Amino acid sequence: MPPLRFHWSLSSAGDKLRRSRARTVLSAVPNLDELTRFCEHAEACGFESLLTAFSFARPDPLTLAAALGMRTKHIKFMVAVRSGLHAPPLFVQQVNTVAAMTNGRICINVVGGHTPDEQKYYGDFLSHDERYARTDEFLTICRGLWRQEHPVTFEGTYYRVEESRINVPFVAPDRSAPEIFLGGNSEQAEALAIAHADCLWRMPEPVEQVAAAAARIRAHGKEVGLLTSIIARPTRAEALQAAHNLVAEVGVEARETHHRIEQRMDSVAFRKMYTEANASEWPAPYLWTGAVPYFGAPSIAIVGSVDEVAEALLAYKSVGVSQFLFLGWPDLEEMTIFSEQVLPRVRALEAEPVLQGDVA
Repeated sequence: MPPLRFHWSLSSAGDKLRRSRARTVLSAVPNLDELTRFCEHAEACGFESLLTAFSFARPDPLTLAAALGMRTKHIKFMVAVRSGLHAPPLFVQQVNTVAAMTNGRICINVVGGHTPDEQKYYGDFLSHDERYARTDEFLTICRGLWRQEHPVTFEGTYYRVEESRINVPFVAPDRSAPEIFLGGNSEQAEALAIAHADCLWRMPEPVEQVAAAAARIRAHGKEVGLLTSIIARPTRAEALQAAHNLVAEVGVEARETHHRIEQRMDSVAFRKMYTEANASEWPAPYLWTGAVPYFGAPSIAIVGSVDEVAEALLAYKSVGVSQFLFLGWPDLEEMTIFSEQVLPRVRALEAEPVLQGDVA
């Protein structure tokens, strides 16, 4: 298996406690100077791309990626998209335009949406399963346009296009279409990733539980990645102290906020993380759910000393995981620790003969 690939999220850039507050009170106005410094730091730390997430409480992810792409040199932007909010040809045209302006530094993170109330803000009233069916049609049209073999004609339940073409191609030194990531732990997410994506993002579970899902996805020639938070420190005691300090900093109000959010969600992956957090704070020695009730599902975290974290990442790799999308508290500090202390250990472990070759 090739070396592990690493990405980071812009979700809490500049505000490590952002996810602990109700989304209705959050500002979505971007601070481009601060975000540019964040991107430059991520570039220096060697991360491949940065996620621009989708939410009514965030700036538009595609516009933000375009703006930051013009201010940076190397890092890619992983743009979140929900079907139903874009016409597929327009979305392809927008992505290709950003690619042309940034030399291909854009990839796509397809998400089905996790909260029906928020979906309705955008005029989307479909159920969980219907949203996945619509996303299948959305990506079918997008893939056809990126292939540029002939005009695309498609008629489905949710979309219809006739003789569709886009004259701005996807411009990149190594690809003719963006890399597509798709998030979810549900059966629908797996099927959609197999049909259309390059990599499925899953929420982390203990290594032995990830193995079966990874094998199913890899059998179809697709990659499996984990979306997870990370707390790495020189020693395990320091990592545990940092984790507990984080929860103590926000208190009971954050827990009440996320209890209300949990009740309104229909995402299989997100609800599973809340359930896991209620069942066990440590489902594995390296996997901590303690922040989930205060910061939400993506705050399930790989926690430990720099050696323990590196070993956990390689354990996931041994069962077929090939990419990681991280969040941290605070992000800049966690990025630096990962780059300077965890990553060299990961690369050293990957070079050991026992880890050479693909996972069966």
